[in-house]
Amino acid sequence: MPQADDLHVIHLGRLGYRAAYDEQARHQREVIAARAKGEPEVGRLLLVEHDPVITVTRRGDAAGHVLAPEKLLQAVGVAIETTDRGGDVTYHGPGQLVAYAVLDLNLLGLRLADYMRLLEQVVIDAIGPFGVRGFRDPPATGVWVRSEAKGSLGLEAKICAMGVRVSKWVSMHGLALNVTTNLEHFRLIKPCGLDRPVTSLAAELGGEGPTMETVRTALVECFRGQLAQTPGLAAKKKRWMS
Repeated sequence: MPQADDLHVIHLGRLGYRAAYDEQARHQREVIAARAKGEPEVGRLLLVEHDPVITVTRRGDAAGHVLAPEKLLQAVGVAIETTDRGGDVTYHGPGQLVAYAVLDLNLLGLRLADYMRLLEQVVIDAIGPFGVRGFRDPPATGVWVRSEAKGSLGLEAKICAMGVRVSKWVSMHGLALNVTTNLEHFRLIKPCGLDRPVTSLAAELGGEGPTMETVRTALVECFRGQLAQTPGLAAKKKRWMS
């Protein structure tokens, strides 16, 4: 019987965006194939830090939300890539924990909206013990905080961006949680197409935030905790125990 503990966690280290995309696409194909063979699996969680990159979706106005000219991007060492995830434009770079969740949503019994709320709850649960209270903003997917950081004091600031893509009801892409991210690089874009600030755990905690390793551990634990409560796995566990 598949369980949340069966989630296979893969650490990719620091990797360029395109190489990481190819890797998660391969895992998605394997999870789809496992279901076709009658051996469905919960899925895989790929954890990575990217080289500095701006990713732009195919949404009509997304490209216009890159504010910096190409010469400036080159000067500061930030690449630009198109992507097939949902959402708008965002930035990835060192100090940001990116979690690509390749999950069988059919097995988990999740609709897309339910899955997005699950991702948000994973992050809210993960950052809470560090003293940062995250919350949802229904019109704007992701996790937000009432910022304590200089320059954004009292404002609602995004600490984690999200965007996914589903094929045959197996997900890819996922979330990007700012841990010690260079927030200055977000000035190169209009993040997620919104005129709202971006923050990080380090910024909210006055530079004394948790290490990347500590945040990775917390995020994985919270992923497994949320997956265990999904309709698909909870129902299977109940039948198994009865």
